[in-house]
Amino acid sequence: MRTQIRRKALETGFDAVGFARAHLGPEVRERLMRFLAAGRHGSMGWMEDRAEQRAHPRALWPEALSVVVLGQNYGPEEDPLASLDHRDRATVSVYARNRDYHDLVKKRLKVLGRWMAERWPGAGIKVFVDTAPVAEKPLAQAAGLGWQGKHTNLVSRSHGSWLFLGEVFTTLDLGTEDAETDHCGSCRACLDVCPTAAFPAPYELDARRCISYLTIEHRGPIDPALRPLMGNRIYGCDDCLAVCPWNKFAQAHREPAFAPRAALRAPLLADLAALDDAAFRALFSGSPIKRIGRDRFVRNVMIAIGNSGDPALRPVAQARAEDADPVVVEAARWAAERLETTA
Repeated sequence: MRTQIRRKALETGFDAVGFARAHLGPEVRERLMRFLAAGRHGSMGWMEDRAEQRAHPRALWPEALSVVVLGQNYGPEEDPLASLDHRDRATVSVYARNRDYHDLVKKRLKVLGRWMAERWPGAGIKVFVDTAPVAEKPLAQAAGLGWQGKHTNLVSRSHGSWLFLGEVFTTLDLGTEDAETDHCGSCRACLDVCPTAAFPAPYELDARRCISYLTIEHRGPIDPALRPLMGNRIYGCDDCLAVCPWNKFAQAHREPAFAPRAALRAPLLADLAALDDAAFRALFSGSPIKRIGRDRFVRNVMIAIGNSGDPALRPVAQARAEDADPVVVEAARWAAERLETTA
């Protein structure tokens, strides 16, 4: 069965396939509970609300026996950090420069799941992407796709740091494959590159300091002490992923839906600051960026403008100081004040 499923998954467009029991050891739950108890999830209350399901696959679906773990390569064609040096422009995380990957991955998971249900009648099938409470990275490690590196993300010997994950839970007993082991060694490149020192220790993340969390999940004003460290990153952060030495084995993706749109390669901050709600929705139609809404997005742009060191952008920030959203107003005033000192 595994041979047939792997062949079909690759035909469907996935780049990595592995198999694991619908079970995770107690260390996964213990690690999650320590993370939550320390408050390192910040305002992501949904992690706490469904922690038991996240820690135990069968708590999510008691009938599941096996998990098919799928990986979709999204390796960038160019240096994802190149735009960090262009302070009048924005840096958007690689995964968000075109279509929302959830849509593509879930569509392919459904194709594979339907095929499995037809091939083995009576088999129960459920598919999940990362919007469900699934411990994706531990399952991926158990299935042999990679290991959780010191930056807590999955690292693959074949694809480096650039894999989207999805799962097919099934009542079929598919057996197991060898779990992947840790190959980080003494390397700490991902820890040392983090702009905000979001890693208290190897294999530990404090989301409250993570730029991806701050720009995407966090509502309201961002801690002024962290703002200068964010640079021009307005949606997500790829630094810890991009510097991983295992990326030397990675290949650029072959998926047209992941090719970066010209408008998001390194857009001008001044153009993004001018977006009203309608223009924001139009620009980010079909994009994961649309989820955070115009106000949170423009808040991020204001912080990037404040970090630009470009006095020519001060009038842009001042214009947003009259915005209808109070969080945008506060960030715009902060940006204008910072640029006043560089004039």
